[in-house]
Formats: sequence, structure tokens, C-alpha cells
Amino acid sequence: MASGEDRNYLGITALVTAVFQLTFFIVAATFKFDKVTDFAGVTNFVLLAVLTFFLNNTWLLRQIVLTSFVIVWGVRLAVFLLLRILEWGEDRRMDGRRDNLLRFAIFWTIQGIWVWTVSLPLTIVNGVATRSPELQAADFVGWAMWAIGAVIEMVADQQKLSFKKDPASRGKWCDIGVWKFSRHPNYFGEILLWWGIFVAATPVLRGSGWAVIAGPIFITLLLLFVSGIPLLEINANKKHGGNSEYRIYRSKTSPLIPLPTSLYGSLPKWVKSAILFELPLYSRKLATGEELLQSET
Repeated sequence: MASGEDRNYLGITALVTAVFQLTFFIVAATFKFDKVTDFAGVTNFVLLAVLTFFLNNTWLLRQIVLTSFVIVWGVRLAVFLLLRILEWGEDRRMDGRRDNLLRFAIFWTIQGIWVWTVSLPLTIVNGVATRSPELQAADFVGWAMWAIGAVIEMVADQQKLSFKKDPASRGKWCDIGVWKFSRHPNYFGEILLWWGIFVAATPVLRGSGWAVIAGPIFITLLLLFVSGIPLLEINANKKHGGNSEYRIYRSKTSPLIPLPTSLYGSLPKWVKSAILFELPLYSRKLATGEELLQSET
């Protein structure tokens, strides 16, 4: 067993992540193959969780629970994403990247950083050997956050998949089930579950160990500002921005946190922007009023 700082397994998890992502990148770049991108990212989380759990071999309840959470989340999401991309045939995020080796490499590098950083709370928990506080309120709060987030993400994924498979839904935006209350409930679920893992890890954090808060912050910023909500909002705005019903849907539906439409629609704009993440970048490519009028005449 490693000792001191090495118990946190920061070095070995970084190395394993780099090798794992590089292997899949070589396959994807060589064959211009989109189907392994998300699978490689999510299964990497599972690999790090299992690796650190068995390397330390301490079998503490906190470690067992949080490792199990990541495995359950990862296996479910990896299978879901793999089956979905096999059905769709290509990953639209790779348009403009798969034929540009540098841009393709940057994407895979960011994916590796995402996996390693977001895994930090569990990496630290699984490295604990000499101190193991009894279960505290933070553990149960974190477990509940993870459970709620995981269920919301799973339900949202299945509802949107069913919506897209329905021929009657062609050309429409998803506003069924949990999608009535949030434009991106799956991302809300994912953010919540990773914050839950961090909260459940806090009883073992000391000193510089608190830096693992970078994990949930990273996934939150990534989905809010980079590769999550902004890309989907822009695509939806391009497709439906000239539709008055879509614009009404956007005005009444929270971008992230699920809320009743009657409540969200009645809130002042500053509350939506400052507290509920209705950010200006989500309105890019939205049809102007003049374009809207032209589309309706």
C-alpha cells in the first residue's frame, strides 16, 4: 500500500486516464470514428473508481457507497450513450473536428482533464487509510443528492430518447415529462449527483484536500458554459427560433433547475439570469423579432 500523499493516487489516476484516453483517441482519429467518444469518457470514471478502491483495499463503508455510486452511474450512462450513438451513427459535436487532428486532440485532452478532475473527490475518499470519521450528516445529504440527481438524469435521458423515436415528434423540441420543467434536466441531474459525491466526501477532507471541490465546479462550468447547454441551446435556437411557441416555451421553462412553468415564467429577468442561469449566451442564434414576424406571415 502506498503511504503519505501517494494514498490519494493522484499520479496514478492521471497516468491511467492519459493512457486510456490516448488509446481511444488513436482509434477514433485513425478511423474517424465517433462512436467511442462518450463511451471512453464515462467508462474512464468507472475505471478510476474501481482502481482506487482496490488499490487501497481498506473496504470502508464510505468508500464502498461512493464507489458503487460511480459504477452504477457510469455503467448506465455508458451503455445508454453507446446504444444511442450506434443508432444515430455520428456525434455532431465532432463536425469540424474529426478532420482536424489538432482540434480533435484538444477535445480528447479536455475529456481526459474532465474525467480526472471530476473524479477527485472519490479518488481522495478511496485513498483514506489512517483516518475514517464515522458517518455524518454530510454523508447522508450527499447520498440523497446523488440519488435524486441520478434518477433525474436517467428519467430525462429515457424520456428524450423516446420522444426522438416518435415520428410525431419530428421537428419539435422535447417538452414532455421532466422536460416540461427544465430545458436540460439531464444536465441538472448530472451536476447534482457530482455535487452529492463531493458533499459525501467532505467528512474526510483536510487542508489541501478541500481542493477537490474543483471536481463539481469543473463539471458545472463545463455544462453551463462550454460543451453542454450552450451547444444545445444554439442548435435549438437555429431550428426553432422563428417559432413563436418555442419562444414561449423558452420564456416559461427554466434552463437548468426544474421549476413549475407558472413560477419560472412569472419571475423577473434579473432573477432568471442571476440565480437560475438564464445566461445571455443561451439566446445566441435566436431569431430576431423581424425574422419571427416573417416566419409567421
